[in-house]
Amino acid sequence: MLWFNLATAVPVFLLALSGFFGGVWAILAVIYLTIFVFTMDRLIEGAAARKNSDGEFPAGLGLSIFLGFTHIALLVVAVLALSGKTGLVLWERLACLILFGQYFGQVSNANAHELIHKGNRWLRRLGVVVYSTLMFGHHASAHTKVHHVFVASHRDPNSAYMGESVYHFWPRAWYGSFVKGLEAENKDRKRASTPQPKWTHPYFVYACCSTITLVIAFLLAGWMGVASLLFVCLYATLQHLASDYIQHYGLRRRLLANGRFEPVGPKHSWNAPHTFSSAMMLNVPRHSDHHMNPRRNYTELRLDEDDVPMLPRSLPAMGIISLWPPLWRAMMDERVLAATGQTAAQAAELNAAQANT
Repeated sequence: MLWFNLATAVPVFLLALSGFFGGVWAILAVIYLTIFVFTMDRLIEGAAARKNSDGEFPAGLGLSIFLGFTHIALLVVAVLALSGKTGLVLWERLACLILFGQYFGQVSNANAHELIHKGNRWLRRLGVVVYSTLMFGHHASAHTKVHHVFVASHRDPNSAYMGESVYHFWPRAWYGSFVKGLEAENKDRKRASTPQPKWTHPYFVYACCSTITLVIAFLLAGWMGVASLLFVCLYATLQHLASDYIQHYGLRRRLLANGRFEPVGPKHSWNAPHTFSSAMMLNVPRHSDHHMNPRRNYTELRLDEDDVPMLPRSLPAMGIISLWPPLWRAMMDERVLAATGQTAAQAAELNAAQANT
């Protein structure tokens, strides 16, 4: 658990200090979440550091719960800091926007993702609260009931097709997952043996939780508090969606003669072997194993580098590269074709054929 604790828990304290005092703490936090993470990935790279776990780590659940509750506290600090209530000057507030947005997008979202896959309903609810406070509650429905069912196909809004830019993907994925998640929840409620009260609808719960968060932000800092919350949530959500964009870019499951997609396999997700950034994101970059074993704890996710598509850089680094579509395509399109065994024409034909079904 050393890497997981160091990569996720230490920034909690740095961000809290940055939000109240700014200055050197903000600079240290920026260095930690950028230069330090990149350096640690290089220093501890190697098979020995990345080896797969053969046992369970009960402490992993404790860390996940800790991150879930501290997320709520950090969100309060973020609203106070960005709205100017803690007395920070402009550059310190801008630094905090980047810091908190990056942490919520890379750590809080990754932890909420872990929690909504748990069998315990209270843990799932904690994950829902984290997503909803980030104005992204519908992801708790869309991820489990749409993404995991239709991943690497045109029926999943969160699977990018080859040639699509992240700027086109962002609005399409957000809106598509909202609608598809709602449709999935409505279908499940219609199939229920007994009618369920409308107030128990998950989307109603998400809306209530997000509204309460907005009200608290207003009580803390007025309309500046609301604006601060929305800005940091937008930044965090864009990072989360960029992660989805990267982890399935261009990969497609074959549509079988019976109208179903081939089973999800190791070739349908991009992975990254970098130890420290992977620990910071609770092993989200070990993405193939997660899709094949959704209930497997993050501490137990496995990575077989010879059997899965691998990203050329760490997931955070690829997020930066994705902002320059020509560079992204130059780096990734050939890798997509190599991973799928297709030519560019065949990939385009598959995309077109699936889109028309």
